[in-house]
Amino acid sequence: MGRQGRLLPSLICILPPPRPPLLLPSPNRCCTAPCAVPLRLAALDSQRWESHRAGAGGMPAPNGSRMEVTAECWELEPALGDRDVTPKGAPPQAERHEEALMAELSELVQKVVKSSSWWERHGVDVSILACSFLLLPAGLLCLRSSQAIPFLAGVLTLGVVHHTLTVKGSHLASHNALTESKSWSKVWAIFFIELCSAFTVEQATYNHVKIHHGYTNVIGLGDSSTWKLPFLNRYVYMFIAPLSVPILTPLVALGLYCHYWLLLHVSGFQSSWSALLCMLLTRSLLAHPYIHVNIFQHIGLPMFAADRKPKRIHLMSLGVLNLPRNILLDWSFGHSLISCHVEHHLFPSLSDNMCLKIKPIVSQYLKQKKLPYNEDTYASRLRLFLQRYEELMVHAPPITELVGIQ
Repeated sequence: MGRQGRLLPSLICILPPPRPPLLLPSPNRCCTAPCAVPLRLAALDSQRWESHRAGAGGMPAPNGSRMEVTAECWELEPALGDRDVTPKGAPPQAERHEEALMAELSELVQKVVKSSSWWERHGVDVSILACSFLLLPAGLLCLRSSQAIPFLAGVLTLGVVHHTLTVKGSHLASHNALTESKSWSKVWAIFFIELCSAFTVEQATYNHVKIHHGYTNVIGLGDSSTWKLPFLNRYVYMFIAPLSVPILTPLVALGLYCHYWLLLHVSGFQSSWSALLCMLLTRSLLAHPYIHVNIFQHIGLPMFAADRKPKRIHLMSLGVLNLPRNILLDWSFGHSLISCHVEHHLFPSLSDNMCLKIKPIVSQYLKQKKLPYNEDTYASRLRLFLQRYEELMVHAPPITELVGIQ
């Protein structure tokens, strides 16, 4: 059987990650400590919130348990959208208390960063990206084989390499987390975002860094609404629609043409159609977890109005969720998109490895301050999303009901 006959249609070219939506934790799922994340923070009345903001204790969950917490962005300067973020009528002492929390956590994290070596700050992640480049020739050569096992090994290798460069690489580059040199940061941003992925650096920075990170779960801004397709059936959206992502890749993307050229001239594909099918197959290899991760980590968590959102430390602890560690996804997507997403939203300029290193400090600090530290499993998120698809993705309540803090 020819190479064309073995190829399966497939999926996804990963874009520079605009930060996606999160699902509500299931009622029986807990944070790292014995406390359930509330399913409906929107039901909290203003008195509870004000007492929480004033440091009068943890925010009660519907079952009476308490949530855990997180802290703020690595840069100590105010992030975009971090001004005028306290709900109207909040006392000045509450604002000072929140700012003090973020400053205290930032100081703890800064101590860890300063005491870390270059290898810990950047070397680990740079090495992963370098290994991916080194695996590229092996994957392309495996595709020359007419035998099934080597051919499939080539597809698997190219699929992982593709997602590592386009997701992990472009994500770190968009946050200037690959190097401390401003000049080299610009070079890597152009390379990973514009060459390996599909958009311009300006688009990626604006959509992901300035909007999604500046206004996480703020309605109409950073609420990741672009990931919602309410006209699709839940099973179509979750399991079939991801296969269309590579087809939506802009045809002007240089990386797309490079991929096509390599398949023809290195892997030995004899026709354009067989090369295009192989591209779809490799690019769709991790499309489903990519889409799932983007919706699991924000959709369904508390949403806010732009003029009534809490300060950053509360915004990120309430509206961001961590998934468990996974070898394949940790390598291809990075810790900051999987098990350290809360840490990443609080300190976005840190590399994946540094997010992993500060995770115990952040989680412990948020728990001590009785702030939410949301964590749940992939399977639980998937089950919850399928069960509540209509509510979360189709019949989303209006903004007055979505706003978690009145």
